Amino acid sequence: MSFTYHRDVLPNGLRVVTVETPHLHTALLAVYVRTGSRHETAANNGVSHFLEHLFFRGTEGWPDTIKMNTAVEEAGGNLNGVTTRDHGYYYTPLHPAHLDVGLAVLGDMLTRPKLTDMEVERSIILEEMLDEVDEKGRDIDIDNLSKRILFPEHSLAFKIAGTRESVSALTHAQVLEHFARHYVTGNLVVTAAGRVKHEEVLAMVERHFARLPQGPESIDVPPPPTPAGPLLHVVTHDEAQTEFRLSFRTVPEHHEDWPALQLLRRFLDDGLSSRLPFEIVEKRGLAYSVHASLEAFHDAGIFEIEAASAPDRASLVVAEMFRVLGELCNTEVGEEELTRAKRRHRMLLEFAQDSPGELAGWFGGTELFRRPESFGRRADLVDAATAAHVRDVARRYFARENLTVVAVGQRKGIKALEKVVETAEGLPASDSHK
Repeated sequence: MSFTYHRDVLPNGLRVVTVETPHLHTALLAVYVRTGSRHETAANNGVSHFLEHLFFRGTEGWPDTIKMNTAVEEAGGNLNGVTTRDHGYYYTPLHPAHLDVGLAVLGDMLTRPKLTDMEVERSIILEEMLDEVDEKGRDIDIDNLSKRILFPEHSLAFKIAGTRESVSALTHAQVLEHFARHYVTGNLVVTAAGRVKHEEVLAMVERHFARLPQGPESIDVPPPPTPAGPLLHVVTHDEAQTEFRLSFRTVPEHHEDWPALQLLRRFLDDGLSSRLPFEIVEKRGLAYSVHASLEAFHDAGIFEIEAASAPDRASLVVAEMFRVLGELCNTEVGEEELTRAKRRHRMLLEFAQDSPGELAGWFGGTELFRRPESFGRRADLVDAATAAHVRDVARRYFARENLTVVAVGQRKGIKALEKVVETAEGLPASDSHK
């Protein structure tokens, strides 16, 4: 094994994950926190993302943000933060000799933030949000629109940045309340990966996160089933291309069907020789690119396929997607294609072991929700999937009733798209999907 994985729980309940890879010349620090838009309400939607912005406005120990960033940058780092629907993380690469500086800054950011300059950050966030709306203020972001259809009346449908109304109304008291509730020992995982030493990391984390208050992990309300499809939601928008996404509700990563779903993703989109790029881009020239991906929450999953095309070709692209998916549902994939996908999967897992960022996400990010499995275990599960099982999983999830389509584009071509989605020709009907 090229790395050694350690998991520790400090006396105060804070989890520390260390992944030692002594052959590398770099290190990465990451702090994962189980709070995102799914842990919000309509009244405070966007507060997790707002907090992320405010952390970079200085701390009790580093009130001068220039000095705070300079200290990390002089250690070979670059402070960053990300907020998602179900968690957030703060990270920096670092020279291995200067871990203490990175942990000192991250520890102070997340335990003693000043949480000032709210109006400046509010203005910045409202500017950022303009990317997701048209000139009338309507949401045209394909991901936001898809989540709203997939998770109706549930917080997973909330926009990560919030709405213009919710962000404009956020108060300092709401920010403080959210910070106090979620930034607690049971809800964070501090991770160090790369050329790091386990005992040294533990000592530094204990020192720099000593002020983190004790508290439990965040509670998630499970999402309800998606309404039965096929569903089509269209937002008319005067752009040169129509953008669209097909979504199928699936299962979380630890479910027994996940390895087969990973293989299906590779059959569909894993280079120009895979099925969707070959059939839609290379062979027919219907679109410039097409992508398939899996998104997983700890209690739900989504298989997504998206592309953009000329408005009058959107229905042709989607019909071709249905045909390709239908083939996977009706015919077992050949041994050569199956073996190639399994080999690619194992190779890319091996590549990930040379990346401190990948290692931190795999072991530290997963730790927020469950105990992570090893790379070898994941590869073995994929290798064990048979062609018959993969076909059965395709039939289970690529069913008409499980289909949601969101499109953003001109009115031209919408009628034809509606007809193609309504019939969903090629996809199986299923009474067994849960």
